Order: sequence, then C-alpha cells, then structure tokens
Amino acid sequence: MDSISDLAFFVQLVKHGSLSALARELGVTPPAVTARLARIEARLGVRLLNRTTRRISVTQEGELYLSHGARLLVDLEELDRMVSSARAIPKGLLRVNATFGFGRRHIAPAVSAFVRRYEEVEVQLTLTDRSINLAEQAYDVGIWFGQVPDSRLVARKIAPNRRFLCASPEYFEKAGMPATPRDLHSHQCIVLRENDAAYGTWHMSRGRKQETIKVRGALSSNDGETALLWALDGHGVLMRSEWDVQAHLRSGALRIALPDWSLPSADIYAVYGERMNVSAKVVAFVDFLADWFARILEHADDAALTQTARSYGD
Repeated sequence: MDSISDLAFFVQLVKHGSLSALARELGVTPPAVTARLARIEARLGVRLLNRTTRRISVTQEGELYLSHGARLLVDLEELDRMVSSARAIPKGLLRVNATFGFGRRHIAPAVSAFVRRYEEVEVQLTLTDRSINLAEQAYDVGIWFGQVPDSRLVARKIAPNRRFLCASPEYFEKAGMPATPRDLHSHQCIVLRENDAAYGTWHMSRGRKQETIKVRGALSSNDGETALLWALDGHGVLMRSEWDVQAHLRSGALRIALPDWSLPSADIYAVYGERMNVSAKVVAFVDFLADWFARILEHADDAALTQTARSYGD
C-alpha cells in the first residue's frame, strides 16, 4: 500500500474507534483490518495503536502520525479542489473588497481587464478605509496589506510592497533632513489611522537595532489620499507604502527620509476564506491579480527607485 492510502486508512480507523467498526464500514473482515494495520506498523517500525478486542488507544507515535497526517490529507484535498476549480469556467458574482486609495489606482484597472477576459463573471468591488471581516460581509476576496492575522484565511502574496518615510523637498529645506529616527520627535509628522495599530507609533529597524517612535503633528486623517496630498503640499513627514508614492518619488515631488531604516512589511495579499471549497471565479481572479502585478513589476524600474532612495539619504 502507498503511504497516502495507509495514512487515510489510519485516520479512518481512529475516527471509527475500533477495528470491527472500520471493517463494517469498508465491507471487509476485522482480520483484514488488523492485518493492514500490522503492515503499516511494520513499514514505519513503530506501534501506532494499543488494542484489545473491545477498544483501541493511540500511542505517542500514533498521535504524531495522526496529527500531521490529518493536516496533510486536508492539504491534499484542498489541492485537488483547487486544481478542479481551475479547470472549471469562472462565472457568477465575485465580491471583492479593497482599501480606497489602492483599490482605485490598482485593483479597479485590474478588475476592468479581468472581466474582459472572463465575460461570465460579474465583479462587485467595494472600497473601504480598512480591511474588513470577509466572512461577516460575505466577500469572496479581500486585498490586504502586511501580515494576515487570521490563520483560518488563505492569503496569497500578489505583490511585494515596502513602506517609506517621505516628505516634499520644500518641507525638508525648511525643517531639515532627519538623521536618526529620534529626530522625528522634532518634525511635523502626518499621522494616518487606517487600522487598529497604535495611533502615531512608528516602528523602525536597521539590522538588529529597533526603534519605536511616537510621532505627532498638526495634521492627521483616516484617509491615505488626504494624507498624501498634505505631504505633497509640504505639511510634514508621512509613512506610506511604495505603491502609493513611487510615482511622486520618481518625479521628485517627494523625498525619502532615513532610507537605511526599514519599516514594517506592507506586502500585498489576496485573501479568501473557503479553504475547502474555492470557486473557479476566486481561483481565476487571484491568479489574474498575481500575474497583473508581476507584469507591472517587470516594467517598473525598481533599481532606479532604490537608487533614488539611497541618494536622498546622502
């Protein structure tokens, strides 16, 4: 017997709770079940069950085999479903959630191209100021930034994304360029509240060194587009993701501060919740987004952006 088949047999045996119960389920004799269990144990070289005529109990090795094996079987079943879904024709209503700024600039154009390719799919794109609970609002896919806190969700990375501290050249001419994170205490900082993170607290790292800076300024907002407009108008230093500010960095309208310091990851994920029943429309849309952003990055001059960031620190 192959390993996967043996694993599925053992999981079923523990689930049924006795050799005779599984034998009835499979339509074989109890000795046949006993013989197969013996062959599995012989192959592995360990005892998986302590058994009597009336009951069974799982050994320590059996618990390990069961716990890891059950997860493996779930993953294999999910893989089968995903492949099968990928072969199906995407159709029906697809409900997508994204944040306002990124949704307008990047997800809306992608949706436009997606529905041209998949004419039987209808897309309802809802933009909000923050990521929302997909299950409660009955969304199929959400576009999230940074780490996905809920392990029950499937999260596929569709694009890398750094965060930068930036301000207009006019602001830095007036206020000076910060040399260390602590210098931000004396700067006007534009504070953005988009999620449940601590308000006005910026976390930075360089190698093993980490800094947590509480910033403040005259302007704050829960809308990223508004905060970006204020930064372009010279009102202070803003923390913003690469996909939001790269055009302004390249044009020189914004400059990067503290380029040698790293900020928390803001990688972009397509998130969905149905691990065991992924529809063809969801598979097609997530695959499409991954390809969409990959092609954008292929044509983006990332090296130029990196060089620009370094030069601003000189």
